[in-house]
Amino acid sequence: MSQYADLLYEVNDHVATITLNRPDRLNAISVPMLESISQALRDSDINDDVRVIVITGAGRGFCAGLDLKDLVAGTGIGSNGNLAIQRFDLNGSPPIVLHNTDKPVICSLNGPAAGYGMDLALGCDIRIASTEAKLAAVFTKRGILPESGGAWLLPRLIGWAKASEIAFRGQTLSAEEALEVGLVNHVVEHDKLTEFTARMAAEIAASAPLAVQATKRMMRLAMDETFEASVHHVFLQLLPLFQTKDFREGIQSFLEKRQPEFTGQ
Repeated sequence: MSQYADLLYEVNDHVATITLNRPDRLNAISVPMLESISQALRDSDINDDVRVIVITGAGRGFCAGLDLKDLVAGTGIGSNGNLAIQRFDLNGSPPIVLHNTDKPVICSLNGPAAGYGMDLALGCDIRIASTEAKLAAVFTKRGILPESGGAWLLPRLIGWAKASEIAFRGQTLSAEEALEVGLVNHVVEHDKLTEFTARMAAEIAASAPLAVQATKRMMRLAMDETFEASVHHVFLQLLPLFQTKDFREGIQSFLEKRQPEFTGQ
């Protein structure tokens, strides 16, 4: 049984799978889920056995966004008085925890992702979409804005003009449309999604984990620094990698013409 509210969590073959588990509500995000998602990401990030994280949804949807039914019922986010004056732990919120996670994160989009669900998907490093998936930027149609990272992520992923059109119009993109504009990496038949995702996760997990994490960390920092600063930071990250057993294994396996066996040391 999962120790996280409304989530399933398992680790197999160096891959942690986080499954949003409210299928009867299309995995709409409840208040307890927010803390659970952050905790599952943190637990994966500090677990040396985990090299890749996969986020997916149970049932026919990935995530319908924040649970508006809970909000109307008085049990959802912002229901306890004036939302504008409530104190939120934004540093511990899923978008920021996800952004700062060093392990590579794959979003396996098994169905529609709307609002918060779309932002959650965009915060992942790689997105693999089922043919039944959709990305619904419906924020402006609900009188709000992309509040969970989307306003920062969308223009960086596809450019200002296209991001503006999608966000201002509140567009819903099919999987193929999302692929065309560059919001997903791959679109696969629905019944092949789990297999395709597992294959990619296994390929990433077979790489040297410290090198993968350092690469992600440097790519993330490079988004907000000059080229010269990035070159210097990368060099400083390279020095400790030279001292690892995995670096020696990478060189030795190349010379011996065999697949490397990395240990994360």
